[in-house]
Amino acid sequence: MAEVDIRLTLNGEERSASVEPRLLLSDFIRHHMRLTGTHVGCEHGVCGACTVIVDGEPQRSCLMFAVQADGASVETIEGVAPNGELGPVQQAFHEAHGMQCGFCTPGFVMSLTALLRNSPDADDDELLDSLSGNLCRCTGYVNIIEAARLARERMNGAA
Repeated sequence: MAEVDIRLTLNGEERSASVEPRLLLSDFIRHHMRLTGTHVGCEHGVCGACTVIVDGEPQRSCLMFAVQADGASVETIEGVAPNGELGPVQQAFHEAHGMQCGFCTPGFVMSLTALLRNSPDADDDELLDSLSGNLCRCTGYVNIIEAARLARERMNGAA
């Protein structure tokens, strides 16, 4: 199969590559760009572990081909803290103990980051709705929800 040239902005950096048309965005990010923070769980778009932000919106990277990201801005979990310091959502997850094994955490962080950038004053229903597309097999979600509330406060400057 002939490869296709793509160009995208990945975590603020212009990138280009030649890829097979059927290459998933998740595989492109992990294997071609060597950014392994985007996790692949179910490969059916159900678990949310592979969530990235594409042009400001959360997307399941296992359901999107890399060629569909041509010309787009893509942000992965590595892009949320480019200087090695935790971003506000990551810090909230740390402080509220919103993780156990951590496999699902990048997807939760990316979903919540996208929501709070677009709606920093999101109410609890909006927070829960944004998190509902992510599955965690370790926690009872209580600390994840507390982390979401704490992140909202921080991004609103209330904390």
